[in-house]
Amino acid sequence: MKNRVQRQLEIRRIIAKEDVHSQEELLAALKIKGFELTQATLSRDLKFLQVAKVPHPVNGYIYIIPNDGQEESKPVGSKDNFLAEGFLGLDFSGNLAVMKTLPGYASTIAAVIDSAKQWEILGTIAGDDTVLIIRREGTTNSDLINALVSIIPKLKNKF
Repeated sequence: MKNRVQRQLEIRRIIAKEDVHSQEELLAALKIKGFELTQATLSRDLKFLQVAKVPHPVNGYIYIIPNDGQEESKPVGSKDNFLAEGFLGLDFSGNLAVMKTLPGYASTIAAVIDSAKQWEILGTIAGDDTVLIIRREGTTNSDLINALVSIIPKLKNKF
């Protein structure tokens, strides 16, 4: 029997290599790799790994694992580019920023921003197509934009 760490590493590998649409698909891929687990265990693993679903232009929704800074860079056209594709604009008011996204993108983008733990950003609140970003006092709008670009590099061309 394979342990939890091995299973979670394999989940990361599968999601990084393939467009996975459902837990059933992921369970089948894990079973092929020799992992026997329940849907409830998989759900806990997905929550622990902070797996999110993002819209895919052709295949409905797919799973991604927000970049934690430890993954190698991915080629152009990878799943990470979908985050930037969902970005529509950013407006400021005091130490608040309101990010507009395509429907369905906001919660994933907010999760990625929060998991990056950038000093300039205290936190986010997400709806379906809007992310409220709370900027740390003493930072500028430019500091926030630079922090966002460091989290999602493809945003650089959108500002």
